[in-house]
Amino acid sequence: MKSIQCICLLTMLLFGHLSYANVAEERAESDQMVVKTLKAFRNKKPNIDSEIKSSVGYAVFSNAGVNLFFVSAGGGYGVAFDNQKGGKTYMNMGEAGVGIGLGVKDFRALILFKTRKAFEAFVEDGWLFGAQADAAAKAEDKGGSAEVEAAIGDTKIYQLTEAGLSAEATIKGTKFWKDEDLN
Repeated sequence: MKSIQCICLLTMLLFGHLSYANVAEERAESDQMVVKTLKAFRNKKPNIDSEIKSSVGYAVFSNAGVNLFFVSAGGGYGVAFDNQKGGKTYMNMGEAGVGIGLGVKDFRALILFKTRKAFEAFVEDGWLFGAQADAAAKAEDKGGSAEVEAAIGDTKIYQLTEAGLSAEATIKGTKFWKDEDLN
C-alpha cells in the first residue's frame, strides 16, 4: 500500500512539473511572438512606439485564418498589456465571418486602446466586429500584401501579413478570451 502511495505522489510531482513546464513554454512562446511582432511593426511604422506608449493598453496577436468562398474562420493567441496598471493578460482568439474569399493567411495584429473602458471591455468581454477587405500573397520575405489599419470605437487595429495567399471581402466577428492556463 505504501509503495502505491509513493508511486502516486511521484506521478503527481512529475506531471505537476511537466504541466508547469508547458505553461512556462507557452508563455515564453507568446512573449517571443510579441517581441518579433512589435519589431516588424516598428520596421513598417517607425512612430508606433509613441502610439503604444500613449494608449491605455495594447494587445498583440498571432492569427491564422482560412477563407473558403463564402465562409471564413481563424484562431490564434496573444497578450494584452495594461499601460496604466502594468501587467499582462495571455489570451486566445477565434473568428468567423461571411463574405467572398479564398485562401489561407498567417497574420499579426496590434490593437491599441484609447480608453480604459475599451481596454477592460476587450480583456473581460473580448468581442470585436468589423468588415475587412484585403489581398495577400506572401512567403518569407517575398511577395506583398495590402496591410490593414482600422479604427473601431476607442480601438485602433494594425495588421501585418506573415505568410499566405488570400483575397477576401468579409464581415467578421472575433472573440478574444483569457487563457486560463497561462494567467
